[in-house]
Amino acid sequence: MSKIDYSQKIPNNVDLKSDKRLQRALERWQPGYIEWWKEAGPTDFNENDIYLRTAVSVERDGWAHFEHVKMPDYRWGIFLTPHEKEAMIGFGDHLGEPAWQQVPGEYRNWLRRLIVTQADTEPASVEQQRLLGHTAPSLYDMRNLFQVNAEEGRHLWAMVYLLHSYFGKDGREEADELLDRRSGNPDHPRILSTFNEPCEDWLSFFCFTMFTDRDGKYQLLSLAESGFDPLARSCRFILTEEAHHMFVGQTGIARVIRRTCEIMNEHPDSCPSEHGVIPLELIQRYVYFWAASSLDLFGAEVSSNSANFFAAGLKGRAEEPKYEEHTANDQIFEMERWKDDRLVREEIPMRNAMNEVLREAYIADNVKGIEYWNRECAKAGIDFTFRYPHRRFNRSLGEFAGSRFDPEGTPLDEATWAERNTEWLPSEDDKAFVKSLMQQVTEPGRFAAWIAPPARGINSQSVDFEYVKL
Repeated sequence: MSKIDYSQKIPNNVDLKSDKRLQRALERWQPGYIEWWKEAGPTDFNENDIYLRTAVSVERDGWAHFEHVKMPDYRWGIFLTPHEKEAMIGFGDHLGEPAWQQVPGEYRNWLRRLIVTQADTEPASVEQQRLLGHTAPSLYDMRNLFQVNAEEGRHLWAMVYLLHSYFGKDGREEADELLDRRSGNPDHPRILSTFNEPCEDWLSFFCFTMFTDRDGKYQLLSLAESGFDPLARSCRFILTEEAHHMFVGQTGIARVIRRTCEIMNEHPDSCPSEHGVIPLELIQRYVYFWAASSLDLFGAEVSSNSANFFAAGLKGRAEEPKYEEHTANDQIFEMERWKDDRLVREEIPMRNAMNEVLREAYIADNVKGIEYWNRECAKAGIDFTFRYPHRRFNRSLGEFAGSRFDPEGTPLDEATWAERNTEWLPSEDDKAFVKSLMQQVTEPGRFAAWIAPPARGINSQSVDFEYVKL
């Protein structure tokens, strides 16, 4: 089934009405979700009409419908890509076996853990971004923020459906807990540290959607290979929505860079900050911070959990079919490790290096985005090169956590780090300056002075379209 049934209280393409028990359970969860949205979602905009896209089909072409809608009325629902009759497990110890339509008992806890961890990131990002509408640099950007938020909410629905459908009482309790945790709450935080970081300005938001949502892309790509077919099909559809989130981040940062370059050319003898734009060096510090934080989301470089998940057929490599061999039984992965305060190269069993395999693909994808930003500088004739940090830099988890490295990956002692870290990471003064620029702009077609307009609008609309009706 690819067509989505919008006649139901919970839109879906999984024939929810045929399972009355499951339907009632999800309808009982739904009011709690709406209350969470009103309490922890975008503040003070629930009565405004937002130009949002809504899925009407799970097919790749023509799946979205655009209209002005109030966010609490957004038709969140459960959408899976079409079922493949001959779906097979594509990797690990169960390679070539039929994909599971029910949870295999021996992997129940691992699978629930994977689903809950993915699910927890979705409401977390909404909570992190809940105040940003008040400082949106344009109606175009405000609409993009709310579109990202609405789709993260739908991604939560995708995971909650799996918990309710396949994990019984445990799954229902986990689904309730997803609405109880809060980003940054010291007593009841979100599971992953990056999703507890403050995201209080639009430069942070653009970095988040560039780097942290790209982590989401690679986690989803690996889960889309899962031998548990309902999870794989859920993630494949989520990926069609995730692309817009990264577009918002990559083009958002590019527009900030473009505006700064314009001012640098107009006023070559003064600091860009004097003219109300963000200096390129300061943008670079935000990039270093969010890029390094997002690298932690892949987990430890050497991981028995990643080996277990791969062996069990629960979580593969991103785009697993492109690999020639799919068991990774006798393969090795060479990586750098940090032992006794020095770097050494070691060969690790490939299965234990699956986090690092995924991280490498993610880094290569990010580097393309950095090159895109550098073309903005080149087009403006500005001699500045943005850089992606080395994977050792400012890590809080894994092989390099607790040790100091500069953005090139060179080891540092604690004294040098203390003296120089504000060259690479935003200082409190940096954050205060960026926040000082965050003034809401609500006239259609107008943009804050620190960011350039986009090249085109949304869904063939003009840039000066009324994307949010205030």
